[in-house]
Amino acid sequence: MKSYPSIFNDVIGPVMRGPSSSHCAASLRIGRMCLDLMDGAIKEVYIEFDPNGSLATTHKGQGSDMGLFGGFMGWEADEKRLPDYLKAIDEAGIKIKIDIHSIGATHPNTYKLTIKNEKETRMVTAISMGGGMIEVIEIDGATVSMAGDFYQTLIYVKSGANLVDHIEKSFSCDEITFREGVSSFIEIKSDAFMPDSLASEFLEMDEVICIKKINPVLPIKARKNLTVPFITCNEMLAYNSDKNLELWELAVAYESMRGAISKEAVFEKMRAIFEIMQNAIDLGLQGTKYADRILGPQSLTFQERMNGKKLVEGDVLNQVILYVSAMMEVKSSMGVIVAAPTAGSCGALPGAILGVGKTLDLSEDDMIKALLAAGMIGVFIAEHATFAAEVGGCMAECGSGSGMAAAGIVLLKNGTLNQSLSAASMALQSSLGMICDMIADRVEAPCLNRNVLAATNAISCANMALSDYDHLIPLDEVVETMKRVGDALPNTLCCTGLGGLAITKTAKEIEAKLANGELIQKKTFFKVC
Repeated sequence: MKSYPSIFNDVIGPVMRGPSSSHCAASLRIGRMCLDLMDGAIKEVYIEFDPNGSLATTHKGQGSDMGLFGGFMGWEADEKRLPDYLKAIDEAGIKIKIDIHSIGATHPNTYKLTIKNEKETRMVTAISMGGGMIEVIEIDGATVSMAGDFYQTLIYVKSGANLVDHIEKSFSCDEITFREGVSSFIEIKSDAFMPDSLASEFLEMDEVICIKKINPVLPIKARKNLTVPFITCNEMLAYNSDKNLELWELAVAYESMRGAISKEAVFEKMRAIFEIMQNAIDLGLQGTKYADRILGPQSLTFQERMNGKKLVEGDVLNQVILYVSAMMEVKSSMGVIVAAPTAGSCGALPGAILGVGKTLDLSEDDMIKALLAAGMIGVFIAEHATFAAEVGGCMAECGSGSGMAAAGIVLLKNGTLNQSLSAASMALQSSLGMICDMIADRVEAPCLNRNVLAATNAISCANMALSDYDHLIPLDEVVETMKRVGDALPNTLCCTGLGGLAITKTAKEIEAKLANGELIQKKTFFKVC
């Protein structure tokens, strides 16, 4: 069944806490689905990571354990208790063992899980695909493809292939498939679970062993025969040839059709996202406190010196740097942020759009439109490249955020659709090959620098586009190039901590100090966010 990216599933979201969406939010969603598979009761989990993937070196520092364990307890991605996940999992009496050895994984973010309770044992293999998106690819030895965007019913059977026709006649569903594995089951994807009365009828059949209900974990659901008005930039321009819509309006048209929701609902969903972003920035500007991080609140000094006219002049640029920094500091202190398109790059897009908007004294609606325009650019990247640093380096995260922000900034200055696309193209061109090499396995440095780079690059490219600079390479081709470049990057430079700045002498010293519980931050003026 073909699906397509949603702005609110894949591009701008989830709303979450933690350093990394591909680690924290994605693993939490995987854990939530595992909890449903076990009827809400987990007592023991055996977790296997492949040494050639990213999780072998990053599962603790970047929050995979935190998210996964939180999911096992049924938490949401913005749960306040997430920092205390180890205490909570211990109090819940869930025993967890992690092994790192070859599991034949072909994706760097592969989770192989064996889950037990008093009644049963289940096996799940899932991958994190970037930006909080997931795919469960195997359950109990049977191949599946679950993104968490349907109500999933699994009817475990002794030999139930002949039950499929009966189920189809009894219950309206989007897709029904017999899955054969160590334990075989009929998988049903639908927009709601079957009625309890019908489930009870099936449970009385001799061939049926049990029925599992797995709730959706994504805000925008999928459906059978899902269609979108366009999925490439060229298709969008063709669609718009007789409509003369602005980029934000095209984003609304796309998301309305994709999610089967009204255009008004699309706009208001983005308003809610905007409010969370603004709140996070406001909190960051007050100062943040969190022990297990490298950097203190850098933005406080920047704000003081900006207000004191001690920085190089540049009102818009400095406002954007300040906002990017504040957002990143809230993220690294476990505050609530929006992955946009990821948590590791959560500062660039909102910092740029809200920073430019504030300096130009624009309305909230103006900035919401810019975020929608940015989301449309992100859809093209999500469909044809990736947001996962484990696959495409920081190019996939901060590079994508820069291209999205550039398009949105052009809209804030009343530029044309073609100018927005030109700005996005140039910003993405400028980001090709950017590596991901976090210091001490913390999504702080050089992540803060690169978020600032992404936002300021977006401003430059927006201004070049508004001046009708020739971007030369069409956006579709730049996105295709991102995919090829990401595929060519070695895994040591893709969020594994095995290359770049992560293996410098000083980085290793910082890593050792953190392991020994020594506070790295040099600045001490904090408030809790």
